[in-house]
Amino acid sequence: MKLNKSQGDLLKRVIERWEADGTIDVSTADRLKGSYTVRSFEWKELAKYSFWIAIVCGVIAVVSVLADHLIMDLLERLFLSSYSLASGVFAMGAALVYYWGWRRRKRMPYKVFSNETILFLGVLLTAVSVGYLGAALDNGSGHFSLLFLLAAVIYAVLGFYFSSVQVWVFALLSLGAWYGAETGYLSDWGNHFLGLNYPQRYVAFGGLLVACRFLLVGKKWFTTFDYSTYVVGMFYLFISLWFLSIFGNSESWIRWYSTKQVELWAWNLLILLGSVVAIFIGLKRDDAVARGFGITFFLLGIYTLYFSLLWDVIHAGLFFFILAVSFWLLGRKAERIWHLEFLRDPKKPNDDMN
Repeated sequence: MKLNKSQGDLLKRVIERWEADGTIDVSTADRLKGSYTVRSFEWKELAKYSFWIAIVCGVIAVVSVLADHLIMDLLERLFLSSYSLASGVFAMGAALVYYWGWRRRKRMPYKVFSNETILFLGVLLTAVSVGYLGAALDNGSGHFSLLFLLAAVIYAVLGFYFSSVQVWVFALLSLGAWYGAETGYLSDWGNHFLGLNYPQRYVAFGGLLVACRFLLVGKKWFTTFDYSTYVVGMFYLFISLWFLSIFGNSESWIRWYSTKQVELWAWNLLILLGSVVAIFIGLKRDDAVARGFGITFFLLGIYTLYFSLLWDVIHAGLFFFILAVSFWLLGRKAERIWHLEFLRDPKKPNDDMN
């Protein structure tokens, strides 16, 4: 086995502990230590981050082109006469890129990151094609949410076909954009839909994504997309809860601006409660996603609560000192429980490990 440094260090400590406890003898410990090697450099991580940077730079390049008046004037001269032609040209380009990615994946499946970068280029071309299609079909109704739905369906099919987590994530993001635009269209672009503003609507959307993820856990076809769906759903859910803690269910900027922050305490408590539940589930089930989101947004919720309720009442230093002491005491209690359960040898009640 070839392990990274942290994995190698962990495995080494486990083997040494087993050897010290007499669980395994010296010769077995030596054989186990010789069964793996530690990679001297994480080339995989370098490749992954390099392609991420390439994708970000590609997006910046596209934005820069769109911001360049000379290039946009040229594109308008080429395609203004026919948005349908523009949509078809970019759709053809996307199809060629997807075909290239498919052929390359069959020949070189081990080049995961470069293959995903090619698919991302196809995603961009698909988005441009759908945008031009919307311009070609525009009848002035303002029902452009259907374009997001079309993009979501295309990305979902392609993500499933290519088993590409990246394309699947774009499908979920497009679906979220469709949801927001569609509810906006149905409410005549008012800030409330069925009495809910946008943050409340996206709390429901994120919760639905998370629920679907748990319903589909264990399905063979969903295994590839399980983690990404979970993360995107939690992102929608907790970002929306955080916005609720700031804006409440205000129907407009004017209404929010005239609202005293102290009146939003219930929404502040909601994100704290949701975060505590996520932390508890994360610790109970060893769920890193729930634990990470819970801790992150609990801290954000604390900051928001402070600025909402206690800004003019208590000094910031005293407020966070009280929090620091509280969490230190909680950490001590948790450490003591963990120490008793996992580190003490039941045969040696007085054994204190460092």
